[in-house]
Amino acid sequence: MSQVNIQLITHLPPEIQALEKEAVGEGFRFMTRLIDEWNSGANRFDAPGECLMAAYLNQQLVGIGGLSVDPYAAKSMARLRRVYVSASSRRHHVGQTLVKALIVYAALRFQSVGLFTDTAEGDAFYLKCGFTRTDHETIHATHAMCLSNT
Repeated sequence: MSQVNIQLITHLPPEIQALEKEAVGEGFRFMTRLIDEWNSGANRFDAPGECLMAAYLNQQLVGIGGLSVDPYAAKSMARLRRVYVSASSRRHHVGQTLVKALIVYAALRFQSVGLFTDTAEGDAFYLKCGFTRTDHETIHATHAMCLSNT
């Protein structure tokens, strides 16, 4: 079984274009937003506590995901954003490994993590990762996880 390698990144790898093309083909536009916001400087995942991570399998970029201060909630809440894993790498624990790394990073600074997904597959995936469903309209999140007991 191939080892998933998760790396903290400070620039978009060139292979991101292939991931974006695949995501668009699946009807997901958030990879395009990631690239556009990165290129414009609107979101570089570089505020305190934020990060962007890439998942590699056999030295090939197969996934990406970011962590940002949640714009809809208290500053103690992080938001998982732009998580995408190529279809061929799903069911190989790439997504879970990536999300786990993002959660570990979030726990260094935040008390909780929220996210929004609008697909049944996303719902099932995040529940499997330990998130719970939430219906807090005010934070615009479908799932959340408490990181601290305080």
